[in-house]
Amino acid sequence: MTHHLIAITALVAMFVIATALPINIGVLAFVGAFLVGTLLAGDTTKEIIAGFPSGLFLTLAGITWLFALAQNNGTIDWLVRAAVRAVKGRIALIPWIMFFIAALLTSIGAVTPGAVAIVAPIALSFAFRYHISPLMMGMMVAQGASAGAFSPIGIFGGITNGVVTRAGLPINELVTFFASFGANFICVLILFFLLGGRQLMKMRVDFNETTTKVPHLEISRPATGPQIFGDSEAQALTAEIGEGTGGDPNKLSSDPESPGRDGNPVQIMTIIGLALVAVLVLAFKLDIGFVSLSVGLVIALSQPNLQKRAMSQVAWPEIMLITGVGTYIAVLEGMGTIDFIGNSVASMASPMLAALLLFYIGGIVSAFASSTALLGALIPLAVPFLQAGTGVSPIGFIAGMAVASTIVDVSPFSTSGALVLANSRGDKAAFYRQLMGYGALVTLIAPLVLWLVFVVL
Repeated sequence: MTHHLIAITALVAMFVIATALPINIGVLAFVGAFLVGTLLAGDTTKEIIAGFPSGLFLTLAGITWLFALAQNNGTIDWLVRAAVRAVKGRIALIPWIMFFIAALLTSIGAVTPGAVAIVAPIALSFAFRYHISPLMMGMMVAQGASAGAFSPIGIFGGITNGVVTRAGLPINELVTFFASFGANFICVLILFFLLGGRQLMKMRVDFNETTTKVPHLEISRPATGPQIFGDSEAQALTAEIGEGTGGDPNKLSSDPESPGRDGNPVQIMTIIGLALVAVLVLAFKLDIGFVSLSVGLVIALSQPNLQKRAMSQVAWPEIMLITGVGTYIAVLEGMGTIDFIGNSVASMASPMLAALLLFYIGGIVSAFASSTALLGALIPLAVPFLQAGTGVSPIGFIAGMAVASTIVDVSPFSTSGALVLANSRGDKAAFYRQLMGYGALVTLIAPLVLWLVFVVL
């Protein structure tokens, strides 16, 4: 018991230190995984490294590199303009389109991270371009993906329904699906109006005018200059020269490989590549990290000089953060800390209080770990509790706990939240704090509300 408490205390300390000091929590988590794993769990270094989320690393690196290439060659700009024309300039419709696209993808069987990885880069490019709150737009994607995932043919729905059926408990698939969709929809509806939705409803972009009513912002541009090669001394020198001359030392006066007009051959090839990623991942269940890197390589080879900056645009700090925390959580799972907490709660005398705490365990653990894995582990943990004649409705409890364990995927430490953070533009530190705050709020409030709705009432 003592080593479980030490491990949990160490996790809390990491967040306190990372909040008080500008230190990447991923570094703290990797060190914590090494110390806790070797000193408390008796793991070897090889066993600790085995907990490294290599699939998530490849997904984050591959998808952010691919979309950096697409931004640098002007494809994202082209898609943004085309989509705004398609909704006749009604900016307020764009976040909802992203929500329903993500929900549709997961409802027909796409894995939640795959749907978010496909939709989030384009959605956040819209947000940056048209001054839409990145938190609101990112959550439209992440919570849209969670909303659809409990359909009878969705991944989360299949896992939950299978586990409950094997346990011999009653289940209503539609109750679980509509509970998930409704909870996530209500969250993004509140965010929409709190984060500028009313103003967006008044905004229109008229492409027949020479100027637009929404300020144009450049998402990214291909870079030249010494920063591409990591020469900090030369970078400082050229910056100083640029300040002295009033120019931009990293911008070519004439770029022979400029993206140029919309719909050029490279952009068309990029669009085909992005569509190919979606087909291979959603229809053929191929790994999105490997597929993204493969498609990205073809695009990079077509214009190698224009794509130099893309590798530096990969979200390396966010990848460090997410994989570090994931490795530490894997150590906790391996040493039985997660099971220890769950078993302690399930043995409580008060059924209602035990149900509430199980909801919170599902939410808190899922905010840092795989929701897919948690659903398969937490529901069997609750089976003895539900079969003990506690008076708690199994259908309501399963629906509530399933939603409580997935609605928190907005956390920057969960896969969906990590993908949103990795593809954000502008001040990532500020956006990370927003995601942290919103994720903490959802984790604190959602399990309580879901418990009241599905267990108490």
